[in-house]
Amino acid sequence: MVSQITRGIKISVLTSFEGTYFKNYKVHFAFSYEVTIENHSKDSVQLTSRHWEIHDALNDIETVDGDGVIGKKPILKPGELHTYSSGCLLASPYGAMKGYFNMINFTTAKTFKVLIPSFKLSAPFALN
Repeated sequence: MVSQITRGIKISVLTSFEGTYFKNYKVHFAFSYEVTIENHSKDSVQLTSRHWEIHDALNDIETVDGDGVIGKKPILKPGELHTYSSGCLLASPYGAMKGYFNMINFTTAKTFKVLIPSFKLSAPFALN
């Protein structure tokens, strides 16, 4: 698990290899990840959008931008947390993801970015 705190918001990520799949006549490696967002600040905040950079060992980079996370824009009061699970397919057995969440602070009405720490995606059989 990796974790990082930005402006009082802690992001933790846990990953898992789910298996291999054939799609469009190519093998793909499936990974799941669970993200926990914890509000350690004194203000209520809302996650409004996300930005991901997904890297694989073949030097391919996929950028994903979108509203909220899995169709939700969670509001977190001080001390609250929100956990969600998602996944991705890579063309290689290992890679990495990183990014940020755009959030709004309800006390100041200002938007800010919360960094998502870089985390590795690796199939167990691909490790040295």
